Amino acid sequence: MSNKLDLTVKKITMEKKVHFLVLKGAIQQEEITLINKYVPNTGAPKYIKILLESSYTEIDTNTILVGDFNTPLKPLGKSSKQKISKEMSILNDSLDQTKLIDIFRTFYPKATEYRFFSSSLGSFSKINHILGHRQHLLKFKEIEILLSIFSDQKANKTKTNKQTNKP
Repeated sequence: MSNKLDLTVKKITMEKKVHFLVLKGAIQQEEITLINKYVPNTGAPKYIKILLESSYTEIDTNTILVGDFNTPLKPLGKSSKQKISKEMSILNDSLDQTKLIDIFRTFYPKATEYRFFSSSLGSFSKINHILGHRQHLLKFKEIEILLSIFSDQKANKTKTNKQTNKP
């Protein structure tokens, strides 16, 4: 988070056992819930589905879910070899039910610099994701992935449209 951001924190919940952090507050006087999640390498799609189901009451139109999910959400390209696995299909169904979308992929559906390739499966989107409610799309102006020298993970930079509510 940037120091320039007008952030008011109301509540922080951290679960070390399940690698989970929830920050509830406001950014520029607008309510927001940020959920940061690291998903273990094994059983990632099932784990994310459980996370979404257990967090369903936390997820609303002001929720942004970020983290390393250790699983792709969608294949890239139109290769006939690329099939969506049963696990990936279940995960995407869970995302649809909570009305969450991959914000970066929505802005840059064909971006190839943040993808990985498997010779047996084909080309997939990155495994670090920023998921937000579909209604959030109008609020985002730009999104970019930043390189990090301190970690093998990459930071995400998001610019929002500043909207004023006029009576």
